[in-house]
Amino acid sequence: MKTFGKFGVAAIAAAALVLGSCNNGTQKNAAPAQTETATAAANSELKIGYIVYDSIFTQYEFCKESKAALEKKLQNIQATVTKKEKALQAAAAKFEQDVRSNKYTSQQQAQSVQAGIEKQAYDLQILKENLMNSYAKEEEKLNKQLQEDIDSFIKKYNKDGKYTYIITKMGDNILYGAPQLNITAEVIEGLNKAHKAKK
Repeated sequence: MKTFGKFGVAAIAAAALVLGSCNNGTQKNAAPAQTETATAAANSELKIGYIVYDSIFTQYEFCKESKAALEKKLQNIQATVTKKEKALQAAAAKFEQDVRSNKYTSQQQAQSVQAGIEKQAYDLQILKENLMNSYAKEEEKLNKQLQEDIDSFIKKYNKDGKYTYIITKMGDNILYGAPQLNITAEVIEGLNKAHKAKK
């Protein structure tokens, strides 16, 4: 998602470069009247639409469903880990109590129980890592799907070439955007229709 935001800034820079190149080339080879005409033509041909990216997350059904699924997965991970941690703490506390009360008949027996607890702690650490890796992969998969959905829709949406660039507004990366160039509502509507059709 961050790269998509950077693309928005890069697109504005590229647009400025294109306009600058057009102006420079025209000034060298044309009369002042022709320069003004060429510049006006270049400006009229360049049209940038933008999407308020935060709105995608709050209004695109796929995002809302994905967020809910990820939150549930995280809650399940936390519940599993908490249960295992409590069991480990209980086993460690019992071991200490048994050592104090001289329950073990030999040092070897005590070391065997201690080794079992240490293995339990190690297994819990591995479980945590595996669960969080699984969560991260799921999150990455959903983000990739979101990007693919947006890219696919934008290609269809702009197949007539109406916009020279379609960029994203994330936070304050765009200081101003003319309201008539804000295509967020149309994009979200189209994304939701496509998502509903898939279901």
